[in-house]
Amino acid sequence: MPDHKLCVAPMLDWTDRYCRYFLRLITRHTLLYTEMVTTGALLHRDPERFLAFHESEHPVALQLGGSEPAELAVCARFAEKRGYDEVNLNVGCPSDRVQSGRFGACLMAEPKVVADCIRAMSDAVAIPVTTKHRIGIDDRDSYAELCDFVGTVAEAGCRTFIVHARKAWLEGLSPKENREIPPLSYATVHQLKGDFPDLEIVINGGILTLDQAEEQLKQVDGVMIGREAYHNPWILADADRRIFGDHHPLPSRHDIIEQLMPYIEEEQRQGTPVSRISRHILGLFQGQPGARTWRRHISENAHRKEADAAMIREAAGFIRPTVPVSPTGADPLAD
Repeated sequence: MPDHKLCVAPMLDWTDRYCRYFLRLITRHTLLYTEMVTTGALLHRDPERFLAFHESEHPVALQLGGSEPAELAVCARFAEKRGYDEVNLNVGCPSDRVQSGRFGACLMAEPKVVADCIRAMSDAVAIPVTTKHRIGIDDRDSYAELCDFVGTVAEAGCRTFIVHARKAWLEGLSPKENREIPPLSYATVHQLKGDFPDLEIVINGGILTLDQAEEQLKQVDGVMIGREAYHNPWILADADRRIFGDHHPLPSRHDIIEQLMPYIEEEQRQGTPVSRISRHILGLFQGQPGARTWRRHISENAHRKEADAAMIREAAGFIRPTVPVSPTGADPLAD
């Protein structure tokens, strides 16, 4: 069973395999999630394209989008065969495109359908099957309805619920607005854990620091961080020590770049443009002197035909190297 104490959220167009490889260099134990992959993409297109990942990414979970139990069961088998540590069902995305496919947040209105999906997937694989959802949708946002949803899905075999602590409006708000406008209600998620003590409850939404994560872990079983982990990935640098109790020596940001070089070179040999990797590392030096120059140099050069790993090393040269931090020393987030 993967450890959910700290997770990086599935983020469409962001948490691809290049992003996950990079994040794994910063944290050994944080659970990483793929972008949402639809059942249609796996069943009717090239599954290897969507399922490929590097062995170093473990622990890593595949998030699926769909609402047909039989199709989800087949895709869960794909995930297990490919070596994923978990398969997660998306019941939280509110976009119009997702709704038109009858999956995502709109499924919160149909807990029995979600239960059928979870049951089919759980019967098909030995790896854990989890779900990620909101605390409600539209005017169906009472705590009683949330409990009915969780209880129904739990009876189907789901033991881990990743709860975005906001409701979703299925009409009138964009996906971005649905991440910002509906107010956060951490208390609702905390109450859910109290009422379902045997379930693993992971909280998501608006959590930006490890201090906040540690505070949430007093009330729930796990914390999921989303866009902050992408824009400012160095917030994960001390996660292994503070969240997971692993006191291994911490690398510097420059160490991370050097560790990334062989991967970039190998991917280039396979035909991967440097820009597909470099776009994910722009936030590594967030808040450091020279960070703007670092970002500009990569942004202006990554799409050039001759761009290679050396270009990224050159960009890192604009940042003054810092001394690697011992786990028992100063706060690595302030290097």
